[in-house]
Amino acid sequence: MNHLLTHTPVYVWLILALMVARGLIALRERETTLKKLCIIPAIMLPVALLDIARKFGLEGLPLGTWVLAVAASMWAVWSLGGRRIAAGSAPGTVRVGGSVMPLLLMLLIFMMKYATTVMLVTAPTLLHSPAVTAAACALMGGANGWFFGRLLRDVLDTRAAGGGIAQADIIAA
Repeated sequence: MNHLLTHTPVYVWLILALMVARGLIALRERETTLKKLCIIPAIMLPVALLDIARKFGLEGLPLGTWVLAVAASMWAVWSLGGRRIAAGSAPGTVRVGGSVMPLLLMLLIFMMKYATTVMLVTAPTLLHSPAVTAAACALMGGANGWFFGRLLRDVLDTRAAGGGIAQADIIAA
């Protein structure tokens, strides 16, 4: 195990540090814009999809599993998640409640990418296992779905509240 950690490129640890930093910011209540709320979902989508494409391909089981997980997670967050957003103190801003979920889900995507990369190097036949493929794609899809479901819920809650937020800011988000 120590061999794997010491042979991991430095940039991987820098990416992990960035994800942890962004996740720690999301822990606290803060004032931001809807545009800024789009950043993490917009980054995590290609991170997950490019990794799935490279390791499993984007057809059949990998893509189907990812799409189903995205849809299920988006639906759950959109329909079951509570309101966490309110009008901010300045025009075009919103007040967002803190949550541990962004940190946990960014770490989940990072760990799935890391674990499947380790498998690719140490036991490449595992990546051809339908169970491993489905699990990795479902976990990454579930995380992506949560990010987009939360964003959709935030945009709709902001629009419903009116909250002094300019319509152009909602559309641009």
